This record gives sequence, structure tokens and C-alpha cells, in this order.
Amino acid sequence: MTYLSAEQILGADDLACEDVPVPEWGGTVRVRELPGTERDKFESAFVGKDGASVRAEGLEGFRARLAAASIVDADGKQLFRSVAEVKRLGEKSARALQRVCDVATRLSKMSEEDVKELTGN
Repeated sequence: MTYLSAEQILGADDLACEDVPVPEWGGTVRVRELPGTERDKFESAFVGKDGASVRAEGLEGFRARLAAASIVDADGKQLFRSVAEVKRLGEKSARALQRVCDVATRLSKMSEEDVKELTGN
């Protein structure tokens, strides 16, 4: 058996992407699986150190934050980075955001149970 080296692991292109048609926005967006550090950052915005939901609002901001974390350009760079951009993204069509979030959760292997835990619902 041959084991992978650190260089091979770090050099692997292992983040899945999927192009998602969003007719409400007039085109297609690229949705990328969240890298480990991005998923940790995303989850930490919703869950405290004790594992309890820290957002009394539950789902508020969930879709916009997940969409912002997973929508990327052709080079894999996030399109929405600032708090203001994420807020504006959250004001877009819920149907469009949900379509993006459905793909993001599937690619990032977020289960329905994971989402419930994050949102406190």
C-alpha cells in the first residue's frame, strides 16, 4: 500500500463545484463545496462553544451567508466577501437563494440535521 504525501494531499484539487442556473438573476452561478476552514467559519457564526445555537433569530442570515460562502468565480474565488454584500445578497429572491443553498449543502455534505443544529430549529 502506498500512502499519500502531504504535498499530494495539499496539491489535490478536491473541492467540488457545480454550475447552477438562477433564472431570477438572469444567468448561472458557480457553487463550490465549502473548504474545511470556510465551513468551520460558517458554522461558528451560528453555534457557540458549548454547541448551542448563538443566534436567537435562528435562520436569519443563514441562506445569504451560505450562498455568499459558496458562490465563486471561474477561479474559485468568493464573489461576496463584505458584510454589506452578504446583507444585500440576503435581500435577493428567497427561491434563488434556496436553489444555491440546496447545492451548497449537498456539495459540502451538510445534512438536514446539521442545518437544524446550526439554526436552532
